[in-house]
Amino acid sequence: GPTEGLGKIIQRFPQKDWEDTPFPQGIELFCQPGGWQLSKERKQPTFFVVVLTDIDSERHYCSCLTFYEAEINLQVKNNKNTENRGTKEIEGEEESGLIPPAEVFAPKSLVLVSRLDYPEIFRACLGLIYTVYVDSLNVSLETLIANLCSCLVPASGGSQ
Repeated sequence: GPTEGLGKIIQRFPQKDWEDTPFPQGIELFCQPGGWQLSKERKQPTFFVVVLTDIDSERHYCSCLTFYEAEINLQVKNNKNTENRGTKEIEGEEESGLIPPAEVFAPKSLVLVSRLDYPEIFRACLGLIYTVYVDSLNVSLETLIANLCSCLVPASGGSQ
């Protein structure tokens, strides 16, 4: 549709593939099953898990937390209109030129990929990352994610 865009990976941790865990190619296609669409209102964060199976039949559990972030200085152009003043339809209303800040919200997703199936633990981890990001807390995301990656998870049915 006219309001759909394509997802792209902005940042990933680790930045390079681990030897035994390659980065799932095309993961951005699974983050927004309904398509990447701008919204005129901020929507509540949503969480879901998708299971991807690689060529070796190994499962990768992709926990996804999607939230909507205000777009600032967003200039959009209609595909039919190639003039400099561009217009685009956003959820049924036509906007032209520069859109004032906080009037358009774009989806952003945090994704945690694991071979383990612990959706509630992953939801809590993504919620923590989301809180640090949204509240601009004085904690680097790299440090937070490194600490989460270094946590030992007990085997299913094992002791806490």
